[in-house]
Amino acid sequence: MASTPSTRAPRTVTAATAKQRMLKMLVCSDAPEQALRYYGFQRIAGVDEVGRGALFGPVVAAAVILPECLDELANAGLKDSKQMTREERESLNQQIRGMALAFCVAEVDAETIDRVNIYQATRMAMLAAVKGLTLAPDHLLIDAMRLDHPCRQTKLIYGDALSLSIAAASVIAKVHRDALMRELDAVHPGYGLASHKGYGTPEHRRALAEIGPCALHRRSFAPVRGVDPDAELEQAMSAELLFEDADLDAGLEEAEWA
Repeated sequence: MASTPSTRAPRTVTAATAKQRMLKMLVCSDAPEQALRYYGFQRIAGVDEVGRGALFGPVVAAAVILPECLDELANAGLKDSKQMTREERESLNQQIRGMALAFCVAEVDAETIDRVNIYQATRMAMLAAVKGLTLAPDHLLIDAMRLDHPCRQTKLIYGDALSLSIAAASVIAKVHRDALMRELDAVHPGYGLASHKGYGTPEHRRALAEIGPCALHRRSFAPVRGVDPDAELEQAMSAELLFEDADLDAGLEEAEWA
């Protein structure tokens, strides 16, 4: 008897889901560090950030120099901080801090993010974390960035899922920022910061629409700017300060066709 062809529609997978599945397949190890040690580097600093995509609060970066043997962290399940539970991160955070040769955490606030843009603010936070290390590194392993620093550097795409040193930095940075968001939830109630940590969840967006942004929101980010009652006024005032009335009129006339 002939089989009946299935009429079930194929399941679609979002880009975000596909990326998460891919990241879970990557193996976080000390292979990048061992490759660098082969070439003579000894004080290798892993560098990573958290909070880059949030709508609220600072972007936080950490730099960590670990000892040569990382078996303890590998056996404890260290990997990209986003792939772990809060309990796992906090346990590993204490373990990393206890065994690190040096570590430093740095923040860049929302006002600076709005002034220089999030990409530059992230680089500023990373650079501050590296400069704050009490032991000078001889090589930087950085998650997908390069810094204005004289130290030799390796930019590693998906570094927090591949390198134990970068993963350690991501854990320290995330535990630090998550704790800060829980503290700020009491200072700025109503947004749900303790749960979503300042990211643009439906809960956070609803709160923004209902009560508007506070002083620590990133007003240059579209979801915040869109509900900011002062944004249109500030934009108009900036234009008045930058251009003469005649220049504005001429610019508007020229732009009408666009």
